[in-house]
This record gives sequence, C-alpha cells and structure tokens, in this order.
Amino acid sequence: MPMSKKPEFRPNDFVVYPAHGVGQIVSIEKQEVAGFELEVFVVQFTKDKMKLSVPTNKASDVGMRSLSSPEIVTKAMTTLKGKAKVKKAMWSRRAQEYEAKINSGDLIAIAEVVRDLHRNDEQREQSYSERQLYEAALDRLTRELAAVQGMDEDGALKAVDEILTARAA
Repeated sequence: MPMSKKPEFRPNDFVVYPAHGVGQIVSIEKQEVAGFELEVFVVQFTKDKMKLSVPTNKASDVGMRSLSSPEIVTKAMTTLKGKAKVKKAMWSRRAQEYEAKINSGDLIAIAEVVRDLHRNDEQREQSYSERQLYEAALDRLTRELAAVQGMDEDGALKAVDEILTARAA
C-alpha cells in the first residue's frame, strides 16, 4: 500500500477539512487503532464542538488543506458579485451538485453556491432544503474568510452580505 505524502501541518494551524470546513490542529498524537500505531492530526472544530483525528499520511488524500490564499479569497468574493447561474435541472439534481460543491472544500465552488442560492427580500422564498444548503455554504465561506483575514465570523458574514446586497441593487 503506497504511503501518501505527509502534509506539513503543525499544532495551532488552521486547516480546511472538506466535509466540516475550518478547524484548528490542536495536537499531533500517536494513537493505536486496530492494533496499529498511527500518527494523527487532532483537529478541533470549535463551533461544532467536535474533534476529528486524521491520520497524518492520509490528510491530503481526504482533502485536508491549508487555508486559502488571499488571492483565492479575492476570487471567491468576485464570484459572489456575479450573476446567479441557476440551471433548469430538477431540484434534486441541483441539490446534489450544490452539496458536492460545499463538501469539495473549494472556496470558489462554495462561493458559487452562496451566489446561486442567495435570495433578496423581493425574491420568492427559499424551500427548506435550499435554505439548508445556502446556510451550510454561507457558514463555510464566512468561517474561512474570517480565518484568512483574521476577523471574527460576524465581520466576515457582514462583508459577504454587503457584496450580495450590492449585487442586487
């Protein structure tokens, strides 16, 4: 079985785990699992009150990555300013695509979901499932934006909301 390249993460680094968003490495530990000793990153997701152990040699295979660069954040914000692209496919198919984008961990893809599902006051209301996907994407986007730009999540949410509101005007 080929060993994956070991990523260079250290305790206190913020990382993005595709299925959960932004977390912080609290430690690197040796754990025994099924009789094998594994070195793992222990990643804390404070908002979700969750800890995740990720084998160090599998971190890149599962898509764990460093925070996006400021250039990627800028591209994601530019994506938010664009016109919503809503395909004419059935909702169940679009919902699967949105879910895949959110869980990809790709900040630009997540920004596309936020852009496409955002509703202004004068637009029709979202369905429950649309709202759930929108909020999940918005949460992932604002958490990473806050971590990259060193601001709190409320400030990041306000910045995203300003862009979305200006787009509608």
